[in-house]
Amino acid sequence: MMTMASYRMRSTVEENRLGFVWFVLRPSLDALIYGVVFGILQGASRPPNYVAYVVTGVFLFSFFKQSFTDGAQSIVSSRTLVQSLAFPRVTLPLSRVVEDLLGVLPAMAILPFILLIVHQPPRVSWLLMIPLLLIYFLFNAGMAMIAARLTVHMRDLNQMVPVISRVLFYSSGVLFNVNTIFKHHPKVITLYDYHPLYQVLSIARGLMLGNPYPLHYWLYFTAFSVVAFVGGLVFFWRAEELYGRQ
Repeated sequence: MMTMASYRMRSTVEENRLGFVWFVLRPSLDALIYGVVFGILQGASRPPNYVAYVVTGVFLFSFFKQSFTDGAQSIVSSRTLVQSLAFPRVTLPLSRVVEDLLGVLPAMAILPFILLIVHQPPRVSWLLMIPLLLIYFLFNAGMAMIAARLTVHMRDLNQMVPVISRVLFYSSGVLFNVNTIFKHHPKVITLYDYHPLYQVLSIARGLMLGNPYPLHYWLYFTAFSVVAFVGGLVFFWRAEELYGRQ
């Protein structure tokens, strides 16, 4: 899986003149564009430290978005390989998530410097981003395996993957403060307590920016991630013999 991931990364880097810079530049441009648009739309409802808030959210969500998209394509885009060789098919979606984890690391490495530029003081809690990313990897891997099997059975789902990603992007609190936007709808805020992507964003902003967040989010998100990974692995494995035939 590491070999496949590193090979694809080298191939991508060699095709672009800027190489690894794109791993930082792409999420940075997304943060700039979405941040400006939604910053204007929200007006006075913008969260404090808005630049740091948006950059952290976009960088973290980009890991899920890329893993979900690549996982959905992992089997159908490798049909010839799947039909030609006998190997554990689960290595295909997992190697894509490994690749996406390696791809997000440069952005996460540059994130502290961006926060320092916008006058965010360094914090010891920044080190806790390492275990958070590992837990996040489990969640994304589980979702990638589920998407990989579903797109084999339902090819039309490939057309829906970008739509699903956009809906989750706009509804996960990447660009806005849930407590502010839904302050008149407490039941909606309660539902967000069980939204795994909102939980990981809240934890990350708590670690990087010092924003308050419920500590039990660590427990909730870890549970979601373990269930997603184990459930995704079993769900994917039960159709092992069908891959390459459909």
